[in-house]
Amino acid sequence: MSFSPIQKEVDDRIKTIWVTYFDELTNLGQLMEEVGEMSRVMIRDYGEQSWKQWKEREQLGDEIADVLFVLTCIANQTWVDLNQVWEKWMKKRSTRDKERHKGNEKLTSKIEALTSIEKEEEKV
Repeated sequence: MSFSPIQKEVDDRIKTIWVTYFDELTNLGQLMEEVGEMSRVMIRDYGEQSWKQWKEREQLGDEIADVLFVLTCIANQTWVDLNQVWEKWMKKRSTRDKERHKGNEKLTSKIEALTSIEKEEEKV
């Protein structure tokens, strides 16, 4: 897996279509706005909030793409190589957290509940 093509595509589009990057703090504000929009979709699709009848329903994938785009902009303009930081992050979490969640009762009860639902669905 490589983030390089994504980082290059964003950089090319910024420079050829949108002239230049917004400054880093503006992009941080944009990121917060996009995360808020993603949150609005999630709490309505997966939480207890309802969509307003008059408002067009937004798609979670579109909002995630917005977040990914702005994060990529911030990475590009601060010279962060997403390949390097991702590999480092995965290695750290895979080593440090290898056993961390196996005894978590909140997670194991959730898995048991999902397994029970799957077994009931198989009977139908």
